[in-house]
Amino acid sequence: MLLPVYDRNPLRIIPFQFMTISLVLVTTLIFLWEASLPPRMLERSILVYGMIPSVLFGTDQLDPQLAPMSPPVTLLSSIFLHGDWMHLVGNMLFLWVFGDNIEDSMGHWRFLLFYLLCGAAAGLAQAAAMPGSQEPLVGASGAVAGILGAYTVLHPKVKVLVLAMKWFPLYLPAYFVLALWLVTQVASVLFGIGGQIAWWAHIGGFVAGALLVVPFRDKRVPLFDQGVPH
Repeated sequence: MLLPVYDRNPLRIIPFQFMTISLVLVTTLIFLWEASLPPRMLERSILVYGMIPSVLFGTDQLDPQLAPMSPPVTLLSSIFLHGDWMHLVGNMLFLWVFGDNIEDSMGHWRFLLFYLLCGAAAGLAQAAAMPGSQEPLVGASGAVAGILGAYTVLHPKVKVLVLAMKWFPLYLPAYFVLALWLVTQVASVLFGIGGQIAWWAHIGGFVAGALLVVPFRDKRVPLFDQGVPH
């Protein structure tokens, strides 16, 4: 309903968000590699590098001929795979808009660790909710949801330019935009909307990000924009 395109939130500590841009570039390059694969090879790659809940919990096993990875490692490798262009573009847009300020609050390498931990927590949340699922989970949405959770805790008052219904530009406070996003995820779980989407991963990533940002942030960055004019 609300598509973010820009936030009025300049960097205050780091000079440039190179890790955010690096994650966007690496994830896009991996998707281009996926797109270059023949259908059979792509399917095999998704099985090997995607996170499969039943395999993660040991109730199923992949064919050894697929050279499967250690199941816990797929909590990380799955973050960098995407199902199609829309899946990729949506995740990278949210990462681009909100990631730079979270990187600013932590520094480059702590931000990378934070991103991976949120992605892994999101995968675990989805696996715990559907432990018998044999569907591979792929996508950065859980890790990006962690960034949204962190942004809610750090910068709720920042004005975000969004496109309402993908067309009408509006400036809205971040807490409204991100709260509406979270409510949408929870409602989708409660009402069974979009069964192919990993809603629990989104919720788990958001909660992980909101919690982890407190110890991960530079202590010069206040919580909830305290004392920061907007």
